[in-house]
Amino acid sequence: MTKRIVTQITVISFIVGLMIAVQYNTVQNPTTRDTRDIWAIRQELSVEKEHHSELLSEIANYNDIIEQYEDDDAESQAVLLNNTVDDLKREIGLLSVNGPGLVLNITPAMELVQFGYEIEPISPDLLIRLVNEIYRYDGLYVEIDGQRLTHTSAIRDINGATTVNSVPIDETNIKIKIITETFEKAEKLYGYLYASPFRDDFYLDNLNLSINEAQKNIPITEIDRPLSTDYLVENDEGD
Repeated sequence: MTKRIVTQITVISFIVGLMIAVQYNTVQNPTTRDTRDIWAIRQELSVEKEHHSELLSEIANYNDIIEQYEDDDAESQAVLLNNTVDDLKREIGLLSVNGPGLVLNITPAMELVQFGYEIEPISPDLLIRLVNEIYRYDGLYVEIDGQRLTHTSAIRDINGATTVNSVPIDETNIKIKIITETFEKAEKLYGYLYASPFRDDFYLDNLNLSINEAQKNIPITEIDRPLSTDYLVENDEGD
């Protein structure tokens, strides 16, 4: 065996040994460790199970609609179709909605203002995090400072101003309307937001997030702009 071959085997053995050592160390000492206690994990599992149950309920609801289409006569099918179309229009924001929910208010922290702290406009990132929490805990429809959120809505910074649907919102006095499926879910959302440490993030930005108690009827308007159809193509072909 030549010296060159011995050297190659040594190098290859070293590389393989190093890879095994790194892999073993990664298994034994993962770079990211879950430091949550058992109750936090159980709570998150409970939330995910609720979402799973809701998805199963939606599937059952759509199956019921399909059965009604199959069993009903032509006139009943037309009524059912119109109701389905209206439901879809509400979901995408083409129709106004009313229902149980709650109202949030974002205002300057006046005690900080009195001590000379500068109040900056709410950041898009903080507003996006709040909206994600609302949707996570069963918020169906959301309106921010008069702007209805839809599947195409964007919350972002444009020329230094926080905008929703490309429309600048009030810098420090913002009303957020939320509609939920039931009054019970509105109360649950209220309890979560009221107790959540997420409110502290607003205070760090010198803002107050006020959560009003659940209400049985809150109106949210339809969108005031044409619905984006950038990715839809009209089909001109006949049947």
